[in-house]
Amino acid sequence: MAGAADARDRLAWVDIAKGICILLVVMMHAVTGTGDAMGGEGFLHPVVAFAKPFRIPDFFLLSGLFMGRVIDRDWRLFSDRRVVHFAYFYLLWLVIQSAARYGKIVGDGGPADFAAHLAHALIEPYSSLWFIYLLAVFSVVTKVLRRLPGGMLLAAAALLQIADIRNDSTLIEEFCARYVYFVAGYLFADRIFTLADTARRHVGPVLGGLAVWAALDAWLAMTPTSDPAHPTMTSLPLVSLALGAAGALAIVVAAALIGRAGGPLADAIRVCGRRSIVIYLAFSLPMAATREILVRTGIIADIGAVSLFVMVAAVLLPLALERLVRGTPLKILFVRPARFHLAPPRRSARPALQAT
Repeated sequence: MAGAADARDRLAWVDIAKGICILLVVMMHAVTGTGDAMGGEGFLHPVVAFAKPFRIPDFFLLSGLFMGRVIDRDWRLFSDRRVVHFAYFYLLWLVIQSAARYGKIVGDGGPADFAAHLAHALIEPYSSLWFIYLLAVFSVVTKVLRRLPGGMLLAAAALLQIADIRNDSTLIEEFCARYVYFVAGYLFADRIFTLADTARRHVGPVLGGLAVWAALDAWLAMTPTSDPAHPTMTSLPLVSLALGAAGALAIVVAAALIGRAGGPLADAIRVCGRRSIVIYLAFSLPMAATREILVRTGIIADIGAVSLFVMVAAVLLPLALERLVRGTPLKILFVRPARFHLAPPRRSARPALQAT
């Protein structure tokens, strides 16, 4: 039992890393949206710029970590875990978010227009939901190509990222830009877990390495270029790939150290990671509502303070909603019902962005 408890403690960093990522994602949306609405920047804008090179790469790296557990399973079980799971939440929240934005962002041309919007979203990921759409795509592509040598697959994915492909399709553009990190998580899962364990045993040197990385990332993120297509040094080809990989590993190491230290902060971040799908699916609606209220009333004048308040609301309100509907028929908002499984559901159906 002691060994099992130690194993759980060692793996706590995965949830903590996911928690860091989802908080950074929500921060980005809250800060940029508030800045646009209020016509300026606040104290959180530099944090968003600092996190941009690694925020999404680390999420995909973490998502690929447990791919090896299911990739050789039959297509029925694999599809249940890595396709139907994401498709269920994507389709459900596509309808919810689209209905909430009907007449504003989504067209108001009647039922036919709304149906056309939903149909288009089947082939082109909608709004912030593109992430879970891509997870299903990445999983299928990786299973189909699993017989290829790992080095060849990783090299091809890296070339797609370096090519800096720009396309009107979010699916194509984000696939090319992000697939390498998912593949890296899949191929190097054992080494990444070893890295996390090593970081827990060598705190001093690891903190020094994190400081060097943070300084370099911050400098490149704040250094502009003369190329409008690549406004900062972090967005340049090759540099982007290197910083994405380095930043993703830095979050792994930082999460391992936070988990080792423990305490209320670690617990709070871990809760966010364990329920990352709750936050990810539901944050945009309370975020928009909170921002609208604060901007219209003007009760807080500082852009940074408004951004922070909006971010906190966008994290806490989805968690409160999930707690409220838990054990009720509305739990289907965050837990996939048994009738939408192709294989028997797992015993533990906690709402978490599935990584296995």
